[in-house]
Amino acid sequence: MAEGHDKILTGCCGFALAQATYFRTFRCVEIDTTFYQLPQLTTAAKWRASAPDGFHFAMKAWQPITHPATSPSYKRTRIDPRDRPHCGGFGFNPTIRWAWNETFAVAKELGAFFVLFQCPSGFRQTKENIAGLRRFFERAKRGKFLFGWEPRGPWEPATISALCRELDLVHVVDPLVATPLSTGNLRYFRMHGIGGRSHRYTDEELRKLQNACRGSSSAYCFFNNIGMARDAQRFATITAH
Repeated sequence: MAEGHDKILTGCCGFALAQATYFRTFRCVEIDTTFYQLPQLTTAAKWRASAPDGFHFAMKAWQPITHPATSPSYKRTRIDPRDRPHCGGFGFNPTIRWAWNETFAVAKELGAFFVLFQCPSGFRQTKENIAGLRRFFERAKRGKFLFGWEPRGPWEPATISALCRELDLVHVVDPLVATPLSTGNLRYFRMHGIGGRSHRYTDEELRKLQNACRGSSSAYCFFNNIGMARDAQRFATITAH
């Protein structure tokens, strides 16, 4: 981990290695299976208890909050058919309030510091969607969690930046693809692979990622490409020098 003005923590989106090996190798993880189906609270507690002191957990919010039930990703989500029409778009209806309460409970049991809300590419910049974001983030209980927002549709940078300031959100992005727009001291980057998950990052690209982390009090870099463990280890080596 780099010391000094920049504190860079590197990990993967999910346990890309055997869990015990992962805990020895990295200091943070983003639990992404929670997007599809929330684990039992006892499972989250077991993960927390297995981690070494000082380990950082982040997690993705359950998709009924962000994605409509017509999304292909629901193949892995078990939810009552009566709730499906009310999913997605941050609508603060009883179904989504329940989904957030369930997500909140898992995040609390996990000891997570950060909850990521990843939007589908079809969640575009409309008055209705902006109103949904405001309604959800102004009303949803936060506890001690930091909230991250990963818009993947064609949103204007000025709108993203303004909403992050207004709603106290961290802009989650791949900085090699788009400019980070959060104004706070924490940066949260997800490296999906340039052009696809099979991408392997070059040393030059990893140096660019390191530069994108500079100027922040802390930066979390989670790799989500097929070779995520290998590239994350390479990046950790680069930032350690």
